Amino acid sequence: MRTALLQSSGRPGSVAENLKVLDEAAARAAAAGAGLLVTSELFLTGYAIGDDLGRLAEPADGDAADAIAETATRHGLAIAYGYPERDGERVFNSVQLISAVGTRLANYRKTHLYGCFERDHFTPGERTVVQAELDGLTIGLMICYDVEFPENVRAHALAGTDLLLVPTAQLHPFQFVAESVVPVRAFENQMYIAYVNRVGREGEFEFVGLSTLAAPDGVARTRAGRTEELVVADADPVLLAASRENNPYLTDRRPGLYGSLV
Repeated sequence: MRTALLQSSGRPGSVAENLKVLDEAAARAAAAGAGLLVTSELFLTGYAIGDDLGRLAEPADGDAADAIAETATRHGLAIAYGYPERDGERVFNSVQLISAVGTRLANYRKTHLYGCFERDHFTPGERTVVQAELDGLTIGLMICYDVEFPENVRAHALAGTDLLLVPTAQLHPFQFVAESVVPVRAFENQMYIAYVNRVGREGEFEFVGLSTLAAPDGVARTRAGRTEELVVADADPVLLAASRENNPYLTDRRPGLYGSLV
């Protein structure tokens, strides 16, 4: 599956402007042959916007979801986007996957909130593995800090995830996560990981970019730099199957030895 990574912080505080940015990126991704476009964490609203996160939060089936479904249908590709999700009085840091025909396929709520800022504005999710089927691949969803917990990614591997989508807001000086941790996670769990970052300064935060599609051989198939950028690479099911046959981590596990981990 040709996958496009939209490394952008959009226009913080303006849902309308971010929908325009997403529409333009979808057109470019479709022209490059992509069947899937992935945004950064909280792309719909911006990250460092304080209490506006709650004000701009929408339900998973809200107006923004409808607008993105229309964009996906018009350009003929699936879209995974980060957004603040309102559910009653609670607000979650979420990512939603919408198909190329506008169907809402899956919605994930970030389970591991990072720092006081996120804990002050969001409720943590409780469901670790959220998946959907897309063009013959099992797609998994996760957000930023979640991928830094090896148990999280291994749970996806054991559940059969082929391509793990990780919208992120990775900060300076933790760029080693994009450069080293994510490719290692892809290798040790035998999957593709699309890690899609914000970029530049936003409020008190400085995002480092370096979005990547890491393959199950531990090699980055594409990597963005430190500016706003759209990069494209393929998640190849043939390579994935061959890699899993040659690297049998999941079949060679001995779970009976690992009880102390939980």
